[in-house]
Formats: sequence, C-alpha cells, structure tokens
Amino acid sequence: MRMLKYTISIFIVFVLLVCSCEQNKVVPKHSKDTINIETAPDQVSWDNEVLFVDSSYTKSKLKAKKAMIFRKRMQTVLEGGLYAEFYSRYTKKRMSYLTADKAEIDDRTKNMLARGNVVVVSDSSKTKVETQLLHWNNKTQMFYSSEFVKVTSPNEIIQGYGFESDQDLVNYKIFRVSGERK
Repeated sequence: MRMLKYTISIFIVFVLLVCSCEQNKVVPKHSKDTINIETAPDQVSWDNEVLFVDSSYTKSKLKAKKAMIFRKRMQTVLEGGLYAEFYSRYTKKRMSYLTADKAEIDDRTKNMLARGNVVVVSDSSKTKVETQLLHWNNKTQMFYSSEFVKVTSPNEIIQGYGFESDQDLVNYKIFRVSGERK
C-alpha cells in the first residue's frame, strides 16, 4: 500500500510539472536594423571604379565609395561620394569631371541623377557648374537640371534655375537667369 501511495504521489508531481510547463516562443524583436528583403540591394560593394566603354572607346570613368545594385528596379545607387570623368570620343582625352555626394544610375539607359554638392568642371572651357541636383543623359551626352545652378567661367558668373549643357560645358543654357559679368 505504501508503494502505491508513493507511486501515486510521484505521478501527481510529474503531472503537475508537465502541466505547469509552457512552450517559450522566441519572438523576433523589430528594430531599425531589420532588413527588408524586398527593398534590400542584391549586391553591395565598396571603393568602386567602373569604366563605361563603347566599341573600345572609354566614354566615362566612375569612382564611388559605396555601390548598391538593385536588379529588380535595374538601378545602381552610389553613396559616400563619387567622382566621374567624361572623355572625348575623338581625342580620347578627359573633357570634364563631376563630383557629388551620391547618385542613381538607370542600368538600362545608363542615365545618371547626381545629388548633393554636385560640381562639374570642364577641362577645355574652364567652366564650373555647381548645383544640388544634376541629370546626365547618356544618349544625348547632355547635363540638365531644374534646380538652382551657379555657372562660373573665366568671363562671368551666372546663376539661375534650370540648366542644360553638353559634356564640355561649352554650349550651355540657364533658363531663369541672374548673375554678374566679370
């Protein structure tokens, strides 16, 4: 009888222990550092240098601190500062260069949108363009902007809103102009 009481007591303690246990579920905490797979880049690289070549002719050279490639939206985002050089098809010499804080490149068209402290300098005309937003159309080989721009050349300083120019900064237009002649 004593053995039966002892067995029943152990069984009751065991049942109470099993019933009192609950499964602990690990719930992930959401934080700022959570990566959204839908919007995350497919590739990330640092200290990049890329040549844009067409039939053995180097059209431009681009250097960027950080590059992120998004395959779905066919876009490359450059951050951490960038430097781009544009070359003449005929002389193979550098025609102008561009610096900016960051840029977005359409991988289909190779058009570029440069943002933040954008500066373009022409080697031949010694003209400098400063703005916060500048587009590069790869097909037409033209720069353009709808934002405020400042153009400094050896002869004048012109400011205004809206800008369009060839890559040499020789043939440029400013649409809403204000400025001074040196």
